[in-house]
Amino acid sequence: MARTRTTKKLAQRIDLNYFKRPTPLKRAKFWLSLLLPLLALVWIAWRGFSGDHRVYSSGRMSEAHAILEKECATCHVQQAGAFSARAADSACLACHDGPVHHPVSIVGRKELRCAECHTEHRGRVNISAASNQSCAECHSELGPNGGTSRYASNIRSFEDGHPEFTALRNRGDPYTVRLNHAIHMKPIRRGPTGPAVQLTCGDCHRPAAVPRPTAYSDASYVGAKVSYAESKGPVPSVAIPLIRRQPASGRELMTPVRFANACAGCHLLTFDSRFDLGVPHDEPEVVRAFLIKKFQEYIAAHPNELREVRDPNRDLTGKPLLPEFQVLTPAQWVAEHTSDAQELLWRKTCTQCHMLTYRFEGSLDTIPKLAPWLRSPKDSKFDQKPLPEILPALTTLRWMPHAKFDHSAHTGFTCVSCHVKALTSTESSDILLPGIATCQTCHAPGPDHAESRCFECHTYHDWSKRKEVTPRFTLPALRTGNGGH
Repeated sequence: MARTRTTKKLAQRIDLNYFKRPTPLKRAKFWLSLLLPLLALVWIAWRGFSGDHRVYSSGRMSEAHAILEKECATCHVQQAGAFSARAADSACLACHDGPVHHPVSIVGRKELRCAECHTEHRGRVNISAASNQSCAECHSELGPNGGTSRYASNIRSFEDGHPEFTALRNRGDPYTVRLNHAIHMKPIRRGPTGPAVQLTCGDCHRPAAVPRPTAYSDASYVGAKVSYAESKGPVPSVAIPLIRRQPASGRELMTPVRFANACAGCHLLTFDSRFDLGVPHDEPEVVRAFLIKKFQEYIAAHPNELREVRDPNRDLTGKPLLPEFQVLTPAQWVAEHTSDAQELLWRKTCTQCHMLTYRFEGSLDTIPKLAPWLRSPKDSKFDQKPLPEILPALTTLRWMPHAKFDHSAHTGFTCVSCHVKALTSTESSDILLPGIATCQTCHAPGPDHAESRCFECHTYHDWSKRKEVTPRFTLPALRTGNGGH
Protein backbone atom coordinates (compact mmCIF):
# COMPACT_ATOMS: atom_id res chain seq x y z
CA MET A 1 0.00 0.00 0.00
CA ALA A 2 1.63 3.34 -1.06
CA ARG A 3 2.35 6.07 1.46
CA THR A 4 0.32 9.14 1.33
CA ARG A 5 2.61 12.24 1.10
CA THR A 6 0.93 15.31 2.31
CA THR A 7 2.28 18.78 2.94
CA LYS A 8 1.72 18.42 6.65
CA LYS A 9 3.74 15.19 6.82
CA LEU A 10 6.60 16.74 4.83
CA ALA A 11 6.73 19.76 7.14
CA GLN A 12 7.06 17.49 10.14
CA ARG A 13 10.29 16.08 8.68
CA ILE A 14 12.05 19.51 8.46
CA ASP A 15 14.16 20.63 11.44
CA LEU A 16 13.06 24.19 12.08
CA ASN A 17 16.21 24.93 14.12
CA TYR A 18 18.67 24.08 11.32
CA PHE A 19 20.09 27.65 11.24
CA LYS A 20 21.21 27.31 14.84
CA ARG A 21 23.48 24.34 14.25
CA PRO A 22 27.21 25.28 13.90
CA THR A 23 28.91 24.59 10.54
CA PRO A 24 32.52 25.05 9.31
CA LEU A 25 31.49 27.97 7.09
CA LYS A 26 29.75 29.74 9.93
CA ARG A 27 32.76 29.32 12.17
CA ALA A 28 35.10 30.71 9.49
CA LYS A 29 32.91 33.75 8.91
CA PHE A 30 32.74 34.41 12.63
CA TRP A 31 36.49 34.36 13.18
CA LEU A 32 37.18 36.38 10.05
CA SER A 33 34.77 39.09 11.18
CA LEU A 34 36.74 39.33 14.41
CA LEU A 35 40.29 38.89 13.17
CA LEU A 36 40.27 41.14 10.08
CA PRO A 37 39.26 44.36 11.89
CA LEU A 38 41.69 43.46 14.66
CA LEU A 39 44.51 42.96 12.17
CA ALA A 40 43.63 46.24 10.47
CA LEU A 41 43.80 48.11 13.74
CA VAL A 42 47.11 46.48 14.63
CA TRP A 43 48.53 47.40 11.18
CA ILE A 44 47.38 51.01 11.45
CA ALA A 45 48.82 51.29 14.96
CA TRP A 46 52.11 49.76 13.84
CA ARG A 47 52.32 52.23 10.90
CA GLY A 48 51.52 55.08 13.22
CA PHE A 49 54.19 54.18 15.78
CA SER A 50 56.77 53.64 13.02
CA GLY A 51 56.14 57.14 11.62
CA ASP A 52 54.91 55.92 8.23
CA HIS A 53 51.84 57.99 7.33
CA ARG A 54 51.20 56.46 3.93
CA VAL A 55 48.23 54.64 5.36
CA TYR A 56 46.45 57.98 5.57
CA SER A 57 47.50 59.04 2.06
CA SER A 58 45.07 59.48 -0.81
CA GLY A 59 47.50 57.87 -3.23
CA ARG A 60 51.06 57.88 -4.51
CA MET A 61 52.80 61.20 -5.03
CA SER A 62 54.32 62.63 -8.17
CA GLU A 63 57.89 61.89 -9.18
CA ALA A 64 59.09 65.27 -7.96
CA HIS A 65 57.67 64.65 -4.47
CA ALA A 66 58.16 60.88 -4.20
CA ILE A 67 60.74 61.32 -1.44
CA LEU A 68 58.06 62.96 0.72
CA GLU A 69 55.54 60.09 0.67
CA LYS A 70 56.35 59.28 4.31
CA GLU A 71 56.62 62.92 5.36
CA CYS A 72 53.03 64.14 5.53
CA ALA A 73 53.90 66.92 7.96
CA THR A 74 56.12 68.55 5.33
CA CYS A 75 53.08 69.70 3.34
CA HIS A 76 50.07 69.15 5.62
CA VAL A 77 49.58 71.12 8.81
CA GLN A 78 49.13 68.86 11.84
CA GLN A 79 46.44 69.98 14.28
CA ALA A 80 45.01 68.02 17.25
CA GLY A 81 46.83 64.90 16.16
CA ALA A 82 45.44 64.99 12.62
CA PHE A 83 46.69 66.37 9.32
CA SER A 84 44.87 68.98 7.28
CA ALA A 85 43.19 67.66 4.17
CA ARG A 86 44.90 70.20 1.87
CA ALA A 87 48.48 71.25 1.64
CA ALA A 88 49.16 74.80 2.76
CA ASP A 89 50.58 77.37 0.33
CA SER A 90 53.23 78.21 2.91
CA ALA A 91 54.46 74.63 2.69
CA CYS A 92 54.78 74.87 -1.11
CA LEU A 93 56.53 78.25 -0.99
CA ALA A 94 58.94 77.01 1.66
CA CYS A 95 60.61 74.85 -0.99
CA HIS A 96 59.57 76.34 -4.32
CA ASP A 97 60.96 79.68 -5.42
CA GLY A 98 58.43 80.52 -8.12
CA PRO A 99 56.18 83.57 -7.87
CA VAL A 100 52.50 83.09 -7.17
CA HIS A 101 49.81 83.31 -9.81
CA HIS A 102 48.66 86.79 -10.78
CA PRO A 103 45.84 88.24 -8.65
CA VAL A 104 42.37 86.93 -9.42
CA SER A 105 39.89 89.67 -10.37
CA ILE A 106 36.77 87.51 -10.62
CA VAL A 107 33.92 88.69 -8.42
CA GLY A 108 33.45 86.38 -5.44
CA ARG A 109 36.67 84.50 -6.15
CA LYS A 110 39.47 84.29 -3.59
CA GLU A 111 43.15 84.01 -4.33
CA LEU A 112 44.29 80.82 -6.01
CA ARG A 113 45.98 78.17 -3.91
CA CYS A 114 48.90 76.15 -5.22
CA ALA A 115 47.10 72.83 -4.73
CA GLU A 116 44.11 73.96 -6.79
CA CYS A 117 46.13 73.66 -9.99
CA HIS A 118 48.91 71.33 -8.90
CA THR A 119 47.09 68.40 -7.34
CA GLU A 120 49.10 65.68 -5.60
CA HIS A 121 48.47 62.00 -4.80
CA ARG A 122 47.61 61.12 -8.41
CA GLY A 123 50.49 58.73 -8.91
CA ARG A 124 53.75 59.30 -10.77
CA VAL A 125 52.49 62.17 -12.90
CA ASN A 126 53.93 65.52 -13.91
CA ILE A 127 52.51 67.74 -11.20
CA SER A 128 53.26 70.92 -13.15
CA ALA A 129 50.86 69.74 -15.86
CA ALA A 130 47.69 71.36 -14.58
CA SER A 131 44.39 70.00 -15.86
CA ASN A 132 42.12 71.96 -18.16
CA GLN A 133 39.46 71.85 -15.47
CA SER A 134 41.73 73.80 -13.14
CA CYS A 135 42.24 76.51 -15.74
CA ALA A 136 38.61 76.57 -16.83
CA GLU A 137 37.42 77.10 -13.28
CA CYS A 138 38.44 80.73 -13.71
CA HIS A 139 38.93 81.24 -17.44
CA SER A 140 35.56 79.88 -18.49
CA GLU A 141 34.01 82.92 -16.84
CA LEU A 142 36.80 85.46 -16.59
CA GLY A 143 34.87 88.58 -15.72
CA PRO A 144 36.62 91.73 -14.48
CA ASN A 145 35.48 93.62 -11.42
CA GLY A 146 35.00 96.73 -13.51
CA GLY A 147 35.64 98.02 -16.99
CA THR A 148 36.58 95.67 -19.80
CA SER A 149 38.89 92.68 -19.91
CA ARG A 150 41.97 92.59 -22.13
CA TYR A 151 41.61 88.86 -22.56
CA ALA A 152 39.07 86.36 -23.82
CA SER A 153 36.69 85.71 -20.97
CA ASN A 154 35.18 82.33 -21.87
CA ILE A 155 37.89 79.75 -22.59
CA ARG A 156 37.28 76.20 -21.50
CA SER A 157 40.00 74.41 -23.47
CA PHE A 158 42.14 74.75 -26.59
CA GLU A 159 39.28 73.27 -28.61
CA ASP A 160 36.44 75.02 -26.82
CA GLY A 161 36.36 78.81 -26.68
CA HIS A 162 40.02 79.57 -27.40
CA PRO A 163 40.20 82.63 -29.69
CA GLU A 164 42.48 83.12 -32.65
CA PHE A 165 46.04 84.05 -31.69
CA THR A 166 46.40 87.72 -30.78
CA ALA A 167 49.19 88.26 -33.30
CA LEU A 168 46.81 87.40 -36.14
CA ARG A 169 43.97 89.62 -34.99
CA ASN A 170 43.65 93.20 -36.24
CA ARG A 171 47.32 93.98 -36.72
CA GLY A 172 50.09 93.75 -39.28
CA ASP A 173 53.79 93.12 -39.18
CA PRO A 174 55.66 96.40 -38.48
CA TYR A 175 58.66 95.04 -40.40
CA THR A 176 59.89 97.81 -42.73
CA VAL A 177 62.20 95.79 -44.98
CA ARG A 178 60.53 95.13 -48.33
CA LEU A 179 60.26 91.38 -48.76
CA ASN A 180 58.23 89.28 -51.18
CA HIS A 181 58.10 85.71 -49.88
CA ALA A 182 56.17 84.44 -52.88
CA ILE A 183 58.98 85.40 -55.27
CA HIS A 184 61.66 83.88 -53.06
CA MET A 185 59.76 80.59 -52.75
CA LYS A 186 59.84 80.09 -56.53
CA PRO A 187 62.89 79.40 -58.73
CA ILE A 188 64.70 82.73 -58.86
CA ARG A 189 67.76 83.94 -60.72
CA ARG A 190 70.83 84.37 -58.54
CA GLY A 191 72.27 87.72 -59.54
CA PRO A 192 71.92 89.51 -62.90
CA THR A 193 73.64 86.73 -64.88
CA GLY A 194 73.59 83.89 -62.38
CA PRO A 195 71.73 80.55 -62.61
CA ALA A 196 68.18 80.04 -61.34
CA VAL A 197 68.05 78.52 -57.85
CA GLN A 198 65.31 77.19 -55.61
CA LEU A 199 65.49 78.70 -52.14
CA THR A 200 64.32 76.82 -49.07
CA CYS A 201 63.14 78.29 -45.78
CA GLY A 202 66.31 77.08 -44.07
CA ASP A 203 68.47 79.15 -46.40
CA CYS A 204 67.37 82.25 -44.48
CA HIS A 205 65.67 81.16 -41.25
CA ARG A 206 67.62 79.31 -38.56
CA PRO A 207 67.35 79.00 -34.76
CA ALA A 208 70.13 80.59 -32.74
CA ALA A 209 71.75 77.25 -31.82
CA VAL A 210 71.92 76.10 -35.46
CA PRO A 211 74.87 77.31 -37.57
CA ARG A 212 73.93 80.23 -39.75
CA PRO A 213 73.15 79.50 -43.41
CA THR A 214 76.05 79.87 -45.83
CA ALA A 215 74.60 78.93 -49.22
CA TYR A 216 73.85 82.55 -50.08
CA SER A 217 76.23 84.36 -47.75
CA ASP A 218 79.25 86.51 -48.53
CA ALA A 219 82.38 86.12 -46.44
CA SER A 220 83.30 89.78 -46.83
CA TYR A 221 80.06 90.76 -45.11
CA VAL A 222 79.91 87.93 -42.56
CA GLY A 223 83.13 89.02 -40.90
CA ALA A 224 82.52 92.76 -41.23
CA LYS A 225 81.60 94.95 -38.28
CA VAL A 226 78.66 97.30 -38.60
CA SER A 227 78.18 100.66 -36.94
CA TYR A 228 74.43 100.72 -36.61
CA ALA A 229 72.98 99.98 -33.19
CA GLU A 230 70.50 97.28 -32.33
CA SER A 231 67.81 99.95 -32.36
CA LYS A 232 68.16 99.87 -36.13
CA GLY A 233 67.55 96.15 -36.16
CA PRO A 234 65.36 93.72 -34.22
CA VAL A 235 63.08 95.03 -31.50
CA PRO A 236 61.23 92.95 -28.92
CA SER A 237 57.50 92.44 -28.91
CA VAL A 238 55.27 95.06 -27.34
CA ALA A 239 54.21 92.67 -24.59
CA ILE A 240 56.75 91.65 -21.97
CA PRO A 241 57.44 87.92 -22.21
CA LEU A 242 57.27 85.70 -19.15
CA ILE A 243 60.60 84.18 -18.25
CA ARG A 244 60.42 80.39 -18.08
CA ARG A 245 62.06 78.17 -15.49
CA GLN A 246 63.89 76.02 -18.02
CA PRO A 247 66.88 77.67 -19.71
CA ALA A 248 66.59 78.34 -23.41
CA SER A 249 68.13 75.75 -25.72
CA GLY A 250 68.56 78.16 -28.61
CA ARG A 251 66.33 76.08 -30.87
CA GLU A 252 62.95 77.46 -29.83
CA LEU A 253 62.63 80.50 -32.09
CA MET A 254 64.14 81.69 -35.35
CA THR A 255 66.79 84.39 -35.23
CA PRO A 256 66.39 87.54 -37.36
CA VAL A 257 67.57 87.18 -40.93
CA ARG A 258 70.90 88.92 -41.54
CA PHE A 259 72.00 90.40 -44.86
CA ALA A 260 75.48 88.88 -44.60
CA ASN A 261 74.25 85.30 -44.22
CA ALA A 262 71.11 85.14 -46.33
CA CYS A 263 71.03 88.05 -48.80
CA ALA A 264 74.55 89.09 -49.76
CA GLY A 265 75.10 86.14 -52.11
CA CYS A 266 72.36 87.36 -54.46
CA HIS A 267 71.75 91.03 -53.66
CA LEU A 268 75.02 92.67 -54.66
CA LEU A 269 75.91 96.12 -53.38
CA THR A 270 78.13 97.01 -56.34
CA PHE A 271 78.39 100.69 -57.19
CA ASP A 272 80.83 101.10 -60.12
CA SER A 273 82.12 98.90 -62.96
CA ARG A 274 85.69 99.77 -61.99
CA PHE A 275 85.37 97.73 -58.78
CA ASP A 276 84.46 94.09 -58.21
CA LEU A 277 83.30 94.63 -54.62
CA GLY A 278 80.27 96.15 -52.98
CA VAL A 279 79.79 98.89 -50.42
CA PRO A 280 79.41 97.94 -46.74
CA HIS A 281 75.94 97.04 -45.56
CA ASP A 282 75.98 99.89 -43.07
CA GLU A 283 74.78 103.40 -42.33
CA PRO A 284 74.81 105.94 -45.19
CA GLU A 285 77.64 107.86 -43.51
CA VAL A 286 79.81 104.74 -43.59
CA VAL A 287 78.88 104.05 -47.20
CA ARG A 288 79.77 107.61 -48.28
CA ALA A 289 83.14 107.45 -46.52
CA PHE A 290 83.83 104.08 -48.20
CA LEU A 291 83.01 105.46 -51.64
CA ILE A 292 85.21 108.53 -51.22
CA LYS A 293 88.13 106.39 -50.05
CA LYS A 294 87.82 103.90 -52.92
CA PHE A 295 87.53 106.59 -55.59
CA GLN A 296 90.48 108.51 -54.13
CA GLU A 297 92.63 105.37 -54.20
CA TYR A 298 91.54 104.58 -57.74
CA ILE A 299 92.18 107.99 -59.30
CA ALA A 300 95.55 108.17 -57.57
CA ALA A 301 96.51 104.96 -59.38
CA HIS A 302 94.85 106.00 -62.70
CA PRO A 303 95.48 109.74 -63.20
CA ASN A 304 94.88 109.44 -66.96
CA GLU A 305 91.14 109.13 -66.27
CA LEU A 306 90.96 112.74 -65.12
CA ARG A 307 90.35 113.62 -68.79
CA GLU A 308 86.77 112.47 -69.39
CA VAL A 309 85.09 112.21 -72.77
CA ARG A 310 81.35 112.66 -72.82
CA ASP A 311 79.45 109.41 -73.47
CA PRO A 312 76.48 110.19 -75.79
CA ASN A 313 74.61 107.14 -74.49
CA ARG A 314 74.37 108.80 -71.09
CA ASP A 315 72.76 112.02 -72.35
CA LEU A 316 69.34 112.52 -70.79
CA THR A 317 66.44 114.38 -72.36
CA GLY A 318 65.83 117.75 -70.77
CA LYS A 319 69.28 118.03 -69.22
CA PRO A 320 72.02 120.35 -70.55
CA LEU A 321 74.73 118.62 -72.56
CA LEU A 322 78.18 118.52 -71.05
CA PRO A 323 81.25 119.48 -73.11
CA GLU A 324 82.78 116.93 -75.50
CA PHE A 325 85.46 116.34 -72.93
CA GLN A 326 86.52 117.87 -69.67
CA VAL A 327 89.59 117.72 -67.47
CA LEU A 328 88.85 117.42 -63.78
CA THR A 329 90.95 117.78 -60.71
CA PRO A 330 91.26 114.65 -58.54
CA ALA A 331 88.89 116.20 -55.98
CA GLN A 332 86.33 117.01 -58.68
CA TRP A 333 86.61 113.52 -60.19
CA VAL A 334 86.12 111.88 -56.77
CA ALA A 335 83.20 114.16 -55.96
CA GLU A 336 81.37 113.49 -59.24
CA HIS A 337 81.81 109.72 -59.18
CA THR A 338 80.90 109.55 -55.52
CA SER A 339 77.72 111.47 -56.32
CA ASP A 340 76.85 109.10 -59.16
CA ALA A 341 77.49 106.02 -57.02
CA GLN A 342 75.39 107.37 -54.18
CA GLU A 343 72.50 108.15 -56.49
CA LEU A 344 72.65 104.61 -57.84
CA LEU A 345 72.66 103.14 -54.34
CA TRP A 346 70.01 105.39 -52.78
CA ARG A 347 67.59 105.26 -55.71
CA LYS A 348 67.93 101.64 -56.84
CA THR A 349 70.01 99.29 -54.73
CA CYS A 350 69.06 100.28 -51.17
CA THR A 351 65.42 101.08 -51.92
CA GLN A 352 64.92 97.59 -53.27
CA CYS A 353 64.76 96.42 -49.66
CA HIS A 354 64.80 99.44 -47.36
CA MET A 355 62.59 102.45 -46.81
CA LEU A 356 64.62 105.67 -46.96
CA THR A 357 63.82 109.14 -45.70
CA TYR A 358 65.84 112.35 -45.84
CA ARG A 359 66.81 114.82 -43.17
CA PHE A 360 65.58 117.88 -45.02
CA GLU A 361 61.97 118.73 -45.73
CA GLY A 362 60.78 116.56 -48.56
CA SER A 363 61.70 113.12 -49.75
CA LEU A 364 63.70 111.33 -52.39
CA ASP A 365 61.35 112.77 -55.01
CA THR A 366 62.79 116.26 -54.42
CA ILE A 367 66.27 115.21 -55.55
CA PRO A 368 65.66 115.82 -59.30
CA LYS A 369 64.68 119.43 -58.57
CA LEU A 370 67.98 119.91 -56.81
CA ALA A 371 69.97 117.86 -59.30
CA PRO A 372 71.87 120.77 -60.95
CA TRP A 373 73.62 121.86 -57.78
CA LEU A 374 73.78 118.35 -56.38
CA ARG A 375 75.72 117.09 -59.40
CA SER A 376 77.95 120.11 -59.81
CA PRO A 377 81.48 119.03 -58.84
CA LYS A 378 82.55 122.62 -58.36
CA ASP A 379 79.65 123.61 -56.13
CA SER A 380 80.58 124.19 -52.51
CA LYS A 381 77.30 122.62 -51.47
CA PHE A 382 78.50 119.16 -52.53
CA ASP A 383 79.55 118.24 -49.01
CA GLN A 384 76.12 119.24 -47.76
CA LYS A 385 74.20 116.80 -49.95
CA PRO A 386 71.55 115.11 -47.83
CA LEU A 387 72.11 111.56 -46.69
CA PRO A 388 69.16 109.23 -46.41
CA GLU A 389 68.02 107.75 -43.14
CA ILE A 390 67.18 104.06 -43.21
CA LEU A 391 64.10 103.21 -41.20
CA PRO A 392 64.64 100.62 -38.44
CA ALA A 393 63.76 97.10 -39.55
CA LEU A 394 61.48 96.60 -36.50
CA THR A 395 61.84 92.84 -36.53
CA THR A 396 59.47 91.22 -34.03
CA LEU A 397 61.48 88.70 -32.06
CA ARG A 398 58.56 86.99 -30.30
CA TRP A 399 55.04 87.10 -31.63
CA MET A 400 53.59 85.19 -28.68
CA PRO A 401 55.44 86.44 -25.61
CA HIS A 402 53.15 84.62 -23.15
CA ALA A 403 53.28 81.28 -24.94
CA LYS A 404 55.86 78.50 -25.06
CA PHE A 405 56.95 77.21 -28.45
CA ASP A 406 59.86 75.11 -29.65
CA HIS A 407 60.68 74.67 -33.33
CA SER A 408 62.88 71.68 -32.50
CA ALA A 409 59.77 69.73 -31.46
CA HIS A 410 58.38 70.23 -34.97
CA THR A 411 61.45 69.42 -37.06
CA GLY A 412 59.70 66.46 -38.67
CA PHE A 413 57.35 68.78 -40.54
CA THR A 414 58.16 71.01 -43.47
CA CYS A 415 58.06 74.74 -42.80
CA VAL A 416 55.20 75.34 -45.23
CA SER A 417 53.11 72.72 -43.43
CA CYS A 418 52.44 75.42 -40.85
CA HIS A 419 53.58 78.61 -42.61
CA VAL A 420 51.58 78.01 -45.77
CA LYS A 421 51.01 81.76 -46.22
CA ALA A 422 54.67 82.16 -47.17
CA LEU A 423 53.90 80.67 -50.59
CA THR A 424 51.58 83.54 -51.52
CA SER A 425 52.73 86.47 -49.38
CA THR A 426 53.87 89.50 -51.37
CA GLU A 427 54.04 92.15 -48.62
CA SER A 428 56.36 92.39 -45.63
CA SER A 429 53.36 93.45 -43.54
CA ASP A 430 51.84 89.97 -43.90
CA ILE A 431 51.97 87.92 -40.70
CA LEU A 432 52.94 84.39 -41.69
CA LEU A 433 52.22 82.68 -38.38
CA PRO A 434 49.97 79.62 -38.56
CA GLY A 435 46.45 80.14 -37.26
CA ILE A 436 44.88 78.25 -34.40
CA ALA A 437 43.13 75.89 -36.83
CA THR A 438 46.53 74.67 -38.06
CA CYS A 439 47.69 73.90 -34.52
CA GLN A 440 44.43 72.14 -33.68
CA THR A 441 44.97 69.57 -36.42
CA CYS A 442 47.70 67.99 -34.29
CA HIS A 443 47.07 69.31 -30.80
CA ALA A 444 43.76 67.79 -29.76
CA PRO A 445 42.42 65.36 -27.14
CA GLY A 446 42.90 61.65 -27.68
CA PRO A 447 45.76 59.16 -27.95
CA ASP A 448 46.34 59.90 -31.64
CA HIS A 449 47.09 63.58 -31.11
CA ALA A 450 49.72 65.77 -29.46
CA GLU A 451 49.22 67.30 -26.03
CA SER A 452 46.59 70.04 -26.10
CA ARG A 453 46.11 70.97 -22.45
CA CYS A 454 46.69 74.58 -21.45
CA PHE A 455 50.08 74.01 -19.82
CA GLU A 456 51.55 72.85 -23.15
CA CYS A 457 51.73 76.43 -24.42
CA HIS A 458 51.06 78.69 -21.45
CA THR A 459 53.14 79.51 -18.42
CA TYR A 460 51.72 81.43 -15.49
CA HIS A 461 54.77 81.87 -13.28
CA ASP A 462 57.19 84.64 -14.21
CA TRP A 463 60.49 83.12 -13.14
CA SER A 464 62.27 86.45 -13.42
CA LYS A 465 60.48 87.26 -10.14
CA ARG A 466 61.61 84.10 -8.40
CA LYS A 467 62.69 84.41 -4.78
CA GLU A 468 65.45 82.82 -2.79
CA VAL A 469 64.42 79.95 -0.53
CA THR A 470 66.08 79.09 2.78
CA PRO A 471 66.52 75.29 2.91
CA ARG A 472 64.82 73.65 5.87
CA PHE A 473 64.15 70.03 4.92
CA THR A 474 66.46 67.16 5.87
CA LEU A 475 66.40 63.86 4.04
CA PRO A 476 64.75 61.19 6.20
CA ALA A 477 67.66 58.79 5.83
CA LEU A 478 70.15 61.41 7.00
CA ARG A 479 67.86 62.50 9.81
CA THR A 480 68.01 59.07 11.46
CA GLY A 481 71.67 58.54 10.79
CA ASN A 482 71.07 55.46 8.64
CA GLY A 483 72.11 57.07 5.40
CA GLY A 484 75.27 58.60 4.17
CA HIS A 485 77.85 58.32 1.49
